[in-house]
Amino acid sequence: MNVKRVIVGISGGVDSSVAALLLKKQGYDVIGIFMKYYNFDNKCPWREDSIDAMLVSQSLKIPFYIIDITKNYKNLIIDYLYKEYKKGYTPNPDIICNSKIKFKFFLEKSIFLKSDFIATGHYVRKKEINENGKISYKIISGIDSNKDQSYFLCKLNKVQIKKSIFPLGVLNKKEVREIANKYNLINANKKDSQGICFIGKIKFFNFLKKKLAEKKGIIIEINKNSHIFKYKQKKLFYQKIEYKKEYGQIIGHHIGAHYFTKGQRKGLKIGGSKYPLFVIEKDITKNILYVGMGKNHPGLYTKVICIKKYNIHWINKKKIKTKIEVECRIRYRQNFKKATLYKKNHDLYVEFEIPQLAVNGGQFIVWYINNEVIGSGLIS
Repeated sequence: MNVKRVIVGISGGVDSSVAALLLKKQGYDVIGIFMKYYNFDNKCPWREDSIDAMLVSQSLKIPFYIIDITKNYKNLIIDYLYKEYKKGYTPNPDIICNSKIKFKFFLEKSIFLKSDFIATGHYVRKKEINENGKISYKIISGIDSNKDQSYFLCKLNKVQIKKSIFPLGVLNKKEVREIANKYNLINANKKDSQGICFIGKIKFFNFLKKKLAEKKGIIIEINKNSHIFKYKQKKLFYQKIEYKKEYGQIIGHHIGAHYFTKGQRKGLKIGGSKYPLFVIEKDITKNILYVGMGKNHPGLYTKVICIKKYNIHWINKKKIKTKIEVECRIRYRQNFKKATLYKKNHDLYVEFEIPQLAVNGGQFIVWYINNEVIGSGLIS
């Protein structure tokens, strides 16, 4: 009997632990691996998590290893975060981590351990398809719509998908907890981790201040009835607003435009407004924040996004003659948004049926057809 070996990334949480348990029950030769990440100011609880992962592995009677990926993580994730925020973007480290760490470096380690597959506790489904004798694989949304993590796997390639197993894709969170309790896993009722792991309980603003210095600049309020929005609405397809000082009035000062994102309300420290103020745009070069009053301000909404050809990633490439109807997400746990993909000069344009709130450069937009991840793009 040829028993398949699978390496499971056990984080210390209940999801990855149940994934390892289910795979062992299915007859796989399971090995547990805990990856030690970058430890920012010794606040990341990796030690506690690694102990939980070890104890779970002991209870499942599977081999357990800890591998240190601190250097890789710093170079590929931490430095990337600082670089993107410095440019004024709002990056998503989880997507980059999955494509460059968890499903690349981790996959390379699995080859060293002569493993057939790697597995994680992501709530997604993998589907094998046979087209004219050619086998390929799809990434499908998880059954649990509240936990579906297909958005985070949008940059995986076909090899990474082929070599991966996702045991939790057909379960919901409640069922996973019940399985953990049934088999007396020590972390059965452990709370899910929140935020970015390596930062721990430190405020993200303080993390950014470690590398990005404060830089005083002006805040300009743009009236929602400004002619620039009327001009934009006259455009038939795509027009990016160019803000200027003369479009509004200076109402205060900030400590660095790179600390803020479009749609942000907290941290502006401006009082006296009848309605809350939100960041609607920022000029990193001139260090200017543009704000608008109220959540219905037109500057907060985006109808069309342009994805440059070098920022497009396909999992299942679709031929687009003129346009194709899709559903999209621009953030995790967001409900699907109807949209149309257009191709023009090798770039892609995503036109939403309904304008979307707080779309930031550096975010990923992921497009789906029938719950399948078709592709994704980096918003510039």
